[in-house]
Amino acid sequence: MPGLERMPDVAFRLMVFVMAVRDFVYPFIDKQVATFGIRKDMTVVDYGCGPGRYTTRFSELVGPNGKVYAVDVQKLAIEMVKRRMAEQGLRNIVPMLAQGYKTGIPDHVADVVCAIDIFFGVGEPTTFLKEIHRITRPDGFLIIDDGHQSRQETLRKIEAAGYWRIAEETHDHLKCLPLNQNIA
Repeated sequence: MPGLERMPDVAFRLMVFVMAVRDFVYPFIDKQVATFGIRKDMTVVDYGCGPGRYTTRFSELVGPNGKVYAVDVQKLAIEMVKRRMAEQGLRNIVPMLAQGYKTGIPDHVADVVCAIDIFFGVGEPTTFLKEIHRITRPDGFLIIDDGHQSRQETLRKIEAAGYWRIAEETHDHLKCLPLNQNIA
């Protein structure tokens, strides 16, 4: 089944270490998340959640009546999110191990889907964006960044897929609205 490339566990652990050092030296996540438009009682999907750096922030923002789905293809990522949940007493997070691009999340439940620092690694962008479209409410939105690719390449992939309309573009990310279409 196609999907995001699953990196070896050793590479994943190294990436987590580098992220921790980066977050310590340059703590930007809270500032960045504040621009995403996430509010109390929302349902948020953190697609490509990694060790949960954004997931825990989303959990705090949506509050006890909101929900955060933490989705990743890495088993280690899901284990790390579960550990953070236990350590921080977070009960509104649902860790989900993705199978290929399939999240296992019901149709049209997400108010917001965040795909941060993963889009460059998606081998089949149209399939990926179709799955995100499926899980997003008609009045919801997608926050996606370039990661390690040019903005031009990000825009090209999103427009070619045909599931999203760019509503807002900042230096850090794009806010996309779902196009209303039937997807089977």
